[in-house]
Amino acid sequence: MTASAAQAPWLLARCAQFAVAAAAGVELVRALTARAHLLHPATTTASDFGRVSMIFVNVMTAAIVLFLLWFARCWRNAGLLSPGAVRGSVAWAVVAWLIPVMNLWVPHGLVLDVQRASDPGRADEGRENVLVNVWWAAWVGHATLSLAAMNLGGGTSLPLLVASEGLDLLAAVLAIAVIQRITARQAAGLRSVTPVPAPAGLPHAS
Repeated sequence: MTASAAQAPWLLARCAQFAVAAAAGVELVRALTARAHLLHPATTTASDFGRVSMIFVNVMTAAIVLFLLWFARCWRNAGLLSPGAVRGSVAWAVVAWLIPVMNLWVPHGLVLDVQRASDPGRADEGRENVLVNVWWAAWVGHATLSLAAMNLGGGTSLPLLVASEGLDLLAAVLAIAVIQRITARQAAGLRSVTPVPAPAGLPHAS
């Protein structure tokens, strides 16, 4: 596929944004239900927590799939807009998000690569990276505090819960903004690409 034939993945972007927001909301409900079950097992039963957890797993799975489909499309487009600017294959760009431990830092660099390649003429790269950097810090912070809440607070510490879920909601908002920024820049970049005219004597597409 050539750059002139590629399109920005707006439909995938909107689906991923909606799924990310839904996952953050369900995660908050799940965390609150888990705490209520631990503190008041008679009123919030294990069955209640199980139902909420099942919804969370389904919504989170959908969010992950949609986000990775969006990212794979953006990775391809970035390679068309700035050949050589993105490293590795599309498969690597997706699998890197799924490898434990490695997914705490490698995808951050991949997103920065895609953002940079989507608008190579933009100056002040350090300032441009702030959104992605803060998003990633919020996400890692949420993951860290979630583990701390379970291991140190037994899942009932309200301060740890508030801090963890606050970072999760912040990470969701920033993820939506990152999706919007990269998709919009690719749309602008792909619109600016001038199609290569067909050689004389060859039929043109109608």
